[in-house]
Amino acid sequence: MSLKVLLPHGIFIEAAAVTRIVAETSAGSFGLLPRRLDCVAALIPGILIYQTTTEDERYIAVDQGVLIKAGGEVVVSVRHALAGTDLQQLRQQVTQEFLTLDEHERNLRSVMAKLESGFLRRFAGLKND
Repeated sequence: MSLKVLLPHGIFIEAAAVTRIVAETSAGSFGLLPRRLDCVAALIPGILIYQTTTEDERYIAVDQGVLIKAGGEVVVSVRHALAGTDLQQLRQQVTQEFLTLDEHERNLRSVMAKLESGFLRRFAGLKND
């Protein structure tokens, strides 16, 4: 099988000669082998595991998304992903990434609140004129 993990801004990982994939859905984990029937699955945030003929297990922490298997091609589309070979290291990366995203989101909300209040003040000023 071939595996392609897509992010909104580009391709995250492309792997060939994949022998197995394990993904997580709201119904639990499931595995994909090369001869499995085609399928589509909604992924939840978790760990996607894959193995190739030349490498040991690889881990990808993924956000929610979708997995599509068509023939020998598996495409996973998610919003965020981090890759690693050690689960402990990957956990630390995920924790750091979420802290960074939380800080970025707080800053974005603050800017949006200022823009909204400025818009409302100007709109109220137009009404009074």
